[in-house]
Amino acid sequence: MAIKKVQVTQIRSTIKRPMNQKLTIKALGLGKINRTVEKELTPQIAGMINKVNHLVTVKEL
Repeated sequence: MAIKKVQVTQIRSTIKRPMNQKLTIKALGLGKINRTVEKELTPQIAGMINKVNHLVTVKEL
């Protein structure tokens, strides 16, 4: 089975967001607008992306 990868880009600021969303963004390796990281799509990463989906865009690779 092939490992799926996703490209996650932060598109909105974490200012005035709850602390759990700020920590989730940091755990994904983001923190600044337009910063992009490449992650393997595991259930844990999918849950993190789902929690902050209004702050990021996701592109499957």
